[in-house]
Amino acid sequence: MLKHALRSLKRSLTSGCPQFGRPVTERVDCVVIGAGVVGIATARELAMKGREVLVLESASTFGMGTSSRNSEVIHAGIYYPRHSLKAILCARGRDLLYKYCSEHNIPHKQIGKLIVAASSSEIPKLNDIMSRGIQNGVPGLCMMEGSEAMRMEPELHCLKAILSPVTGIIDTHSLMLTLVGEAENKGATFSYNTTVIGGHLEENQICLHIAETKSLENWNGRSPSHPEMVLVPNLVVNSTGLSAPVLAKRFDGIHNAVIPPAYYARGCYFTLSKTKNPPFKHLIYPIPVEGGIGVHVTLDLDGQLKLGPDVEWIDGVDDISSFLNKFDYSVHANRAELFYQDIRKYYPNLKDDSLQPGYAGIRPKLSGPGQPPVDFVIQGEESHGVSGLVNLFGIESPGLTSSLAIAEHVAIRFL
Repeated sequence: MLKHALRSLKRSLTSGCPQFGRPVTERVDCVVIGAGVVGIATARELAMKGREVLVLESASTFGMGTSSRNSEVIHAGIYYPRHSLKAILCARGRDLLYKYCSEHNIPHKQIGKLIVAASSSEIPKLNDIMSRGIQNGVPGLCMMEGSEAMRMEPELHCLKAILSPVTGIIDTHSLMLTLVGEAENKGATFSYNTTVIGGHLEENQICLHIAETKSLENWNGRSPSHPEMVLVPNLVVNSTGLSAPVLAKRFDGIHNAVIPPAYYARGCYFTLSKTKNPPFKHLIYPIPVEGGIGVHVTLDLDGQLKLGPDVEWIDGVDDISSFLNKFDYSVHANRAELFYQDIRKYYPNLKDDSLQPGYAGIRPKLSGPGQPPVDFVIQGEESHGVSGLVNLFGIESPGLTSSLAIAEHVAIRFL
């Protein structure tokens, strides 16, 4: 069934939409939309369960969106409300990820992190974070005085700190490459440059509208779309990250009321120059801010120090920009002024002109400015009434850490 559908898909995308009549329709078993780290992990999990899996990705290869534009941190699971999906899946995903990396020789390092209170007004918030981490069962957490933390990190300034020894860093590209290889070895197929532009319901089953990505260059996203092929899967997982709510709203027959609003928060990173050796050995995190967990210090596996991300709310994102990842990822040098102010609260020796623009990512959020954070939403038939449709909404941080656990959760709950 899958091989026949793939042959039809290739013919349809090569020849374009038929001028007369309906596009070719093919039945398939499982479709995962989106080849970010969560989509890839889900495809691997489904394939390992013996299902025929087709992954559809609008970009030219995997991991071109949020999965390649983040801090590459394996989170411990400290910040999230007790019993929330973020807390549960982060903890489970952390353990699965360390095990998977060790078994598959994926570069990673459990270097630990310090969450710091740089002023007395921040200490109550730090205490709240500690309590939440303990409630979530995060192992090894230790509250320490600033003097002890500053002995560990002489360049640090703080009054108190939480040490989280199970936090780590990972080579995300190596992780995704390994997951893709395993998925393909189990029979999964990846179709790149292939965009799902919408869908409709027939007898309560989702029918996906497929188009070649390059054919959408002149489409404004508002006029009627013309699919080059229609796929009818038994199971479809909408794992499109930034465009997941937008795509779900283009599935005709699903009530918009069950689809959460989409918000976008850009985060910029800067790198540190003018230093021979990294000033820190641990990750350094300030007290969280609205929309994020603060401009923090991270290290990559080569020892390069990165600082970020900040939070910049963006709006006016149209459907086609969302589908094709046409976001503005530029990092303007003038944003460094705010970085210096934030970072010097806990790293006072940061030199002038030492920050260089790095890269930017965009968080797929379900809450906007002034609103409380929202949990992951993993939505099945009980929410929208459509058989075989799974929507993954708001998979921001800790999505990377949670990726294997989200995949496990989807397979257990929906297969």
